[in-house]
Amino acid sequence: MYGDNPNDPALKQSWAAFCDELKAAGDIIFRDTTPAHDIDRAKGLRMLARNIALGLQFNLENNNPDFPELLRYFDPLRKQGGDNTDALYVGAPINGEHSYTISGYRGGARFFAITVLEDGATPWGGGVVGNLIDHQIDVDEQGYFEVHLGPEPMPGNWIKTTPGAWRVTVRQFFADWENEAPMDARIDRHGEALPSPEFDIDTLQRGLAASAAWVKDSTHYWADMLDKWQCQPNRFLSYRQLDDNKIDATPGGEPLICYWQLPRDEALIVRVTPPKANYWAVEFGNYWWETMDYRYRLCSTNCHHAQLEDNGELLLVVSHTDPGLPNWLDPSGHVEGYITTRWMGASSCPVPQCQQVKRAELEEYLPANAKRISAKARREQLAGRRRGVLRRFRA
Repeated sequence: MYGDNPNDPALKQSWAAFCDELKAAGDIIFRDTTPAHDIDRAKGLRMLARNIALGLQFNLENNNPDFPELLRYFDPLRKQGGDNTDALYVGAPINGEHSYTISGYRGGARFFAITVLEDGATPWGGGVVGNLIDHQIDVDEQGYFEVHLGPEPMPGNWIKTTPGAWRVTVRQFFADWENEAPMDARIDRHGEALPSPEFDIDTLQRGLAASAAWVKDSTHYWADMLDKWQCQPNRFLSYRQLDDNKIDATPGGEPLICYWQLPRDEALIVRVTPPKANYWAVEFGNYWWETMDYRYRLCSTNCHHAQLEDNGELLLVVSHTDPGLPNWLDPSGHVEGYITTRWMGASSCPVPQCQQVKRAELEEYLPANAKRISAKARREQLAGRRRGVLRRFRA
């Protein structure tokens, strides 16, 4: 019973502090800038609950750089920070004074990048130490690769680390969801094999405290960031135009973000001509910077899935009812949120333009020959999304 172990009071207090910190994190749901709609309140609390597991993964379970594993960050059920609808993100802790090798099958993702970060400025780390992107990574004829991380030069693919290097992240962005295979790889620390440390009370206490703090800090960080777009709706802006914080931006092309606010009797038309690019995408999500449920909702498109107009223009329509257009962004019950465009390895960075109209008048603002989609094709469009998600996450 309680008291049989002399550490019981400290353990009980650690658990109580963990729970209290998580409870305090919920205050973000009710602040002035948070939408007051039922769906945003409910999803905000769900977002906090979903990310407890990620906080524990980072700070209690997979936090030892002597024994790193490449583990998934986000998936259809755990998101934050404007996760790319096309993406599979994995990463591991590292020590910049040690050396590591990531090895395995590269897969077929259209965009592939390995990034090393320092600890510091944000809950997701500080400055970027180095990147290897797409064709910078030598892959053999069978599709296998090795990337080395460490302070001293190594042959082949190598990212130089600094003493403050703290985490490695692998980004895979899939254009053709059903036909691009995900990476199958591992990370190994160089040097003599070490025995795994025994789990103890100090490790638990530090991990619980750090995990609860991370949940609060990370979710507040992203909501605070999005508030800067919220006050300038229907404008696509880079976050560096609004904020000078260091952040682990996707290498190869900085996203442009737009906040939208759409009553149910209105529609938002977004028009842009995509540049020549290695990969481009449009993502769509809620106030909490979570993408909509991309398994079952049309909440994104990209360079493979989008249907362009005859003149090369991308015509997107945000509407609470299906407009019968191929590039529909479904608000999924929300009346405000964000749109992100990414042009990766692009020849230019065009800024999309927005026009908000009454839903009943939408046809008046569309090109006369705008592309259409049949009900049958829409059903197949949706079915293909789930097939692609199952392939990507191997569920």
